[in-house]
Order: sequence, then C-alpha cells, then structure tokens
Amino acid sequence: MSESKPLPAGVMLQRDKETYAARITPPSGVLTADDLEKMAAVVRKYDIPAVKITSGQRIGFYGLTRDNVHEVCGDMPFRTGGHYVQACPGTEWCKFAHTDAMALADMIENRFGFEPVPAKVKFGISACNFSCGESYIRDIGFIGSPKGWTMIVGGNSGRKPRLGDVVAKQLSTDDALEMTRRFLAFYSENAPEKKRTAHFIEKIGIETVKAELGLEPA
Repeated sequence: MSESKPLPAGVMLQRDKETYAARITPPSGVLTADDLEKMAAVVRKYDIPAVKITSGQRIGFYGLTRDNVHEVCGDMPFRTGGHYVQACPGTEWCKFAHTDAMALADMIENRFGFEPVPAKVKFGISACNFSCGESYIRDIGFIGSPKGWTMIVGGNSGRKPRLGDVVAKQLSTDDALEMTRRFLAFYSENAPEKKRTAHFIEKIGIETVKAELGLEPA
C-alpha cells in the first residue's frame, strides 16, 4: 500500500504511532444479524486485535495497519468518518417515548452526515426528557415531547463540558430538519476552522444565534 495514499475518512493514527483506528457509524446504533456477521468476518479476515463500542453508538476497530486500513474500511457494512448521530429507541420500542427518535436520526444522518462544517458535529436525539440520546451535551440535540421537538445547540461533553442552549420548542419533524439546516449553514459561514459549536456559541452568544435563525427566545 502506498504511504502517500490518503487515509479513509475518520481514520486516526494511534498511540504507538504505527497502527490506526477506524470507527464505523451504524445509523442510530442499530445493527442487524447480517451487519454483525459482516463485521465478524472482517475482524477474522484482518486479524483485528480490538473492537470497541464508542460513547456515540459507533464501533471502533483498533490496531489496523497502513497496509490494510483501506481494505478494512471498504469491507465494513457502514461508513467511516463524517458526523455522528446517536438516538434512543424512540416510539418503536420505548414506553416513555413521545416521538420517533430513530426516524429523525436517520433523516439527519442521510441529509447532514457529511455536511461540510468548521469542526465535527455530534447529534443527540431523545424521544422524551429522560434524554437517553444525551441531547444536552451534543452540538445539536433534539428532545421529544407530546407537542413536538425541542432543539438544543452548543452542547459538549469534552474536557470543557457545556450544556447546550434551548433555541426552539414544539417543532415538527420537518421544522426540526429545517432548523438543523439553518443552524449548520450559519455555523459554517461564521465559525473559524476547527472551532466546535460550544466554543463558537460561547463567543458570540446564544441570543445572536437565535436572532440569526429568526427565532424568538426559547
């Protein structure tokens, strides 16, 4: 494998400075038997030493080499790289759910999973205020209620944690998607490269974001 060939999206050099990790993104963290069998076959084929579920409902494959990393990613059942979207089970499975979290997560994944923005964006979709999708500590979060979606922006769970700000309530699913589009567009046009939404909003103020999005104070 040529050393000059770019690494697949989302692949990172590891602590030993020799091996790589790739994370795949099953939409909403949902897996089928076929998906599991394909992943098991890849692990056996390339003798991958470690597989781990991440906090964002992705699956990490560790100990990849520069010679096999492209083949491993190509054989996976899901994409590597891009933003990630986590979701709770929603109305399909959970008795507490008010909204279809997995359906909204799939729509966001399909529309915005590779949206070009200044820094990575994490989405958290929760079907009720238990917030199992960790909506308040994601760049963009939604929480379901009997009257629709509450939208939260600017959350972060990193080394400088920040609870996100509520910007809108009682949104339909179509409105939630439109607000996501508008926020990402505003973020892309105004944030410096590599500045996460939490730091961007801390600098400009949440009221500026609401005004730019045409929203009344939530």
